[in-house]
Amino acid sequence: MTTPKKTLTSADQQLLVFKALADPIRLEIIQYLKQVEHEVACGEVGQAIQISKTSGSYHFKLLAAAQLITTHKVAREKYVSLNLATFERYVTDFYQNI
Repeated sequence: MTTPKKTLTSADQQLLVFKALADPIRLEIIQYLKQVEHEVACGEVGQAIQISKTSGSYHFKLLAAAQLITTHKVAREKYVSLNLATFERYVTDFYQNI
């Protein structure tokens, strides 16, 4: 039996966004993705900011839950990119200053 997913309110979503951004490693991931300006493999991001695969998986999961990144899988590799719509909606002007 599967439990239906709860629809997040705008306030709930905003809370997820700011919790995700409150961590220095996740902020580094966001800064790296902003710098490269295209979709990249999770492993590339992990190597660039020097975190383990396990740590990277954890942080990517939280960033995706906050809708700050989009992810998709090709074979065994997961690719990520920034979701600018979330930044524009919840942290206007913050994105330009990181």
